[in-house]
Amino acid sequence: MESFLLSVHVVAGILFVGPVAVAASLFLRYAPTTDAPAGRPAIRDAGTARVLHRITRSYAAMALIVPVVGLVLAMVQGRTTEVWVVVAMVLTAVAGGLLALQVVPAQSSALDRPDDGSQLRRLSMMAGVFNLLWVAVVVLMIVRPGSVQV
Repeated sequence: MESFLLSVHVVAGILFVGPVAVAASLFLRYAPTTDAPAGRPAIRDAGTARVLHRITRSYAAMALIVPVVGLVLAMVQGRTTEVWVVVAMVLTAVAGGLLALQVVPAQSSALDRPDDGSQLRRLSMMAGVFNLLWVAVVVLMIVRPGSVQV
Protein backbone atom coordinates (compact mmCIF):
# COMPACT_ATOMS: atom_id res chain seq x y z
CA MET A 1 0.00 0.00 0.00
CA GLU A 2 2.83 2.40 0.85
CA SER A 3 4.51 1.81 -2.49
CA PHE A 4 1.25 2.45 -4.32
CA LEU A 5 0.56 5.68 -2.38
CA LEU A 6 4.12 6.89 -2.88
CA SER A 7 3.89 6.17 -6.61
CA VAL A 8 0.60 8.05 -6.95
CA HIS A 9 2.02 10.94 -4.90
CA VAL A 10 5.16 11.28 -7.03
CA VAL A 11 3.49 10.71 -10.40
CA ALA A 12 0.71 13.18 -9.59
CA GLY A 13 3.33 15.73 -8.53
CA ILE A 14 5.13 15.34 -11.83
CA LEU A 15 2.01 15.28 -14.03
CA PHE A 16 -0.03 17.98 -12.27
CA VAL A 17 2.21 20.29 -10.24
CA GLY A 18 4.91 20.37 -12.92
CA PRO A 19 2.62 21.73 -15.65
CA VAL A 20 1.21 24.35 -13.25
CA ALA A 21 4.72 25.58 -12.48
CA VAL A 22 5.65 25.73 -16.16
CA ALA A 23 2.36 27.29 -17.32
CA ALA A 24 2.44 29.94 -14.57
CA SER A 25 5.96 30.89 -15.60
CA LEU A 26 5.33 30.86 -19.37
CA PHE A 27 2.14 32.88 -19.05
CA LEU A 28 4.22 36.00 -18.43
CA ARG A 29 5.90 35.78 -21.81
CA TYR A 30 2.67 35.65 -23.78
CA ALA A 31 0.27 37.80 -21.74
CA PRO A 32 -0.78 40.92 -23.60
CA THR A 33 0.55 44.35 -22.63
CA THR A 34 -0.31 47.81 -23.85
CA ASP A 35 3.25 48.64 -24.93
CA ALA A 36 5.99 46.70 -26.68
CA PRO A 37 9.58 46.97 -25.44
CA ALA A 38 11.67 49.30 -27.60
CA GLY A 39 14.04 47.58 -29.99
CA ARG A 40 12.72 44.09 -29.28
CA PRO A 41 9.92 42.29 -31.02
CA ALA A 42 7.13 41.49 -28.59
CA ILE A 43 6.31 37.82 -28.12
CA ARG A 44 2.75 38.42 -27.04
CA ASP A 45 -0.12 36.15 -27.95
CA ALA A 46 -3.32 36.45 -25.96
CA GLY A 47 -4.54 33.09 -27.29
CA THR A 48 -1.48 31.28 -25.97
CA ALA A 49 -1.76 33.18 -22.68
CA ARG A 50 -5.39 32.03 -22.37
CA VAL A 51 -4.37 28.40 -22.90
CA LEU A 52 -1.62 28.75 -20.29
CA HIS A 53 -4.12 30.30 -17.87
CA ARG A 54 -6.53 27.42 -18.48
CA ILE A 55 -3.70 24.91 -17.86
CA THR A 56 -2.77 26.70 -14.64
CA ARG A 57 -6.38 26.63 -13.43
CA SER A 58 -7.32 23.09 -14.42
CA TYR A 59 -4.06 21.38 -13.48
CA ALA A 60 -4.09 23.21 -10.14
CA ALA A 61 -7.40 21.53 -9.36
CA MET A 62 -6.02 18.12 -10.35
CA ALA A 63 -2.85 18.81 -8.32
CA LEU A 64 -4.92 18.68 -5.13
CA ILE A 65 -4.39 14.92 -5.30
CA VAL A 66 -0.71 15.45 -4.40
CA PRO A 67 -1.16 16.78 -0.84
CA VAL A 68 -4.18 14.53 -0.21
CA VAL A 69 -2.29 11.36 -1.13
CA GLY A 70 0.81 12.70 0.63
CA LEU A 71 -1.14 13.17 3.85
CA VAL A 72 -2.64 9.68 3.58
CA LEU A 73 0.85 8.28 2.96
CA ALA A 74 2.24 10.14 5.99
CA MET A 75 -0.59 8.72 8.14
CA VAL A 76 -0.01 5.17 6.87
CA GLN A 77 3.71 5.53 7.61
CA GLY A 78 3.10 7.16 11.00
CA ARG A 79 5.09 10.26 10.00
CA THR A 80 2.50 13.02 10.42
CA THR A 81 4.31 14.47 13.44
CA GLU A 82 7.79 14.54 11.90
CA VAL A 83 9.03 18.08 11.39
CA TRP A 84 9.88 17.69 7.72
CA VAL A 85 6.35 16.42 6.97
CA VAL A 86 4.70 19.25 8.93
CA VAL A 87 6.91 21.88 7.23
CA ALA A 88 6.19 20.33 3.82
CA MET A 89 2.43 20.44 4.51
CA VAL A 90 2.62 24.09 5.57
CA LEU A 91 4.67 25.04 2.49
CA THR A 92 2.24 23.13 0.28
CA ALA A 93 -0.71 24.98 1.81
CA VAL A 94 1.06 28.32 1.31
CA ALA A 95 1.87 27.43 -2.32
CA GLY A 96 -1.73 26.35 -2.95
CA GLY A 97 -3.08 29.51 -1.35
CA LEU A 98 -0.72 31.68 -3.37
CA LEU A 99 -1.76 29.94 -6.57
CA ALA A 100 -5.51 30.09 -5.87
CA LEU A 101 -5.67 33.56 -4.32
CA GLN A 102 -2.97 35.45 -6.21
CA VAL A 103 -1.56 33.79 -9.34
CA VAL A 104 -4.76 32.59 -11.03
CA PRO A 105 -6.70 35.83 -10.35
CA ALA A 106 -3.71 37.91 -11.50
CA GLN A 107 -3.58 35.92 -14.74
CA SER A 108 -7.29 36.58 -15.30
CA SER A 109 -6.75 40.27 -14.64
CA ALA A 110 -3.78 40.42 -17.02
CA LEU A 111 -5.92 38.87 -19.76
CA ASP A 112 -8.97 41.06 -19.11
CA ARG A 113 -7.17 44.37 -18.53
CA PRO A 114 -3.68 44.49 -20.08
CA ASP A 115 -1.45 47.28 -18.77
CA ASP A 116 2.10 48.45 -19.39
CA GLY A 117 3.48 45.25 -17.86
CA SER A 118 3.51 46.29 -14.21
CA GLN A 119 0.95 43.65 -13.21
CA LEU A 120 3.05 41.05 -15.04
CA ARG A 121 6.10 41.99 -12.97
CA ARG A 122 4.11 41.36 -9.79
CA LEU A 123 2.74 38.12 -11.26
CA SER A 124 6.28 37.09 -12.16
CA MET A 125 7.30 37.45 -8.53
CA MET A 126 4.30 35.44 -7.32
CA ALA A 127 4.91 32.66 -9.87
CA GLY A 128 8.56 32.56 -8.82
CA VAL A 129 7.66 32.28 -5.14
CA PHE A 130 5.15 29.54 -5.97
CA ASN A 131 7.85 27.59 -7.82
CA LEU A 132 10.40 28.12 -5.03
CA LEU A 133 7.92 26.80 -2.47
CA TRP A 134 7.55 23.62 -4.51
CA VAL A 135 11.31 23.28 -4.83
CA ALA A 136 11.57 23.53 -1.03
CA VAL A 137 8.88 20.85 -0.64
CA VAL A 138 10.68 18.51 -3.05
CA VAL A 139 13.99 19.03 -1.20
CA LEU A 140 12.24 18.23 2.09
CA MET A 141 10.81 15.05 0.56
CA ILE A 142 14.28 13.95 -0.52
CA VAL A 143 16.42 15.04 2.43
CA ARG A 144 13.81 14.43 5.17
CA PRO A 145 15.67 16.30 7.93
CA GLY A 146 15.05 14.76 11.36
CA SER A 147 13.39 11.75 9.79
CA VAL A 148 12.83 8.61 11.80
CA GLN A 149 14.03 5.70 9.65
CA VAL A 150 11.30 3.09 9.31
